[in-house]
Amino acid sequence: MRRASPVLFAALFLLAPPLSGQEATPAPRVATSPRAAEEIAVGTGKLRVEYGRPFVRRRKVFGGLVPWGKVWRTGANEATTLTTDVDVTLGGTALPKGTYTLYTLPGEKEWLLIVSRQTGQWGTEYDPRLDFARIPMKSFARPDHLEAMTISFLPEDAFRGTLRISWERRTLAVPYLFRK
Repeated sequence: MRRASPVLFAALFLLAPPLSGQEATPAPRVATSPRAAEEIAVGTGKLRVEYGRPFVRRRKVFGGLVPWGKVWRTGANEATTLTTDVDVTLGGTALPKGTYTLYTLPGEKEWLLIVSRQTGQWGTEYDPRLDFARIPMKSFARPDHLEAMTISFLPEDAFRGTLRISWERRTLAVPYLFRK
């Protein structure tokens, strides 16, 4: 019978303590509603939206998680912001350059986009006294299911387009236009 080499025992002895003392490294935490941003050039400037991007996760979204007739933060976690460095018209409302918070007022038949002067707050901190405008939005059914809420700009040309909020089987839309 062969005997184990003393060098092998020494190597195992030296390597064993570091291996046994190591703890598993925890997996990095992934945000359940990660932050997202969308930006588009409009006229001589740009529009930018930053928002928390929630997922459906087998929940009833509209009329459930997002109740009818109650102001919704339009995203998750921190408030959704719209920043414009040029004057624009949003759904027929003149919007001076600046930073605003976007909320929505969902309805089974009608939706309103609420543009607020209040900024920097957590998404659920809504003060109606700071509303800049309440703008009607077009609401239409999607042919597919969208798991993650998405805010996007759909340009018609370099000066105008549509701001869209899509989630589950619904898309909301409001036009934007560069003002000289």
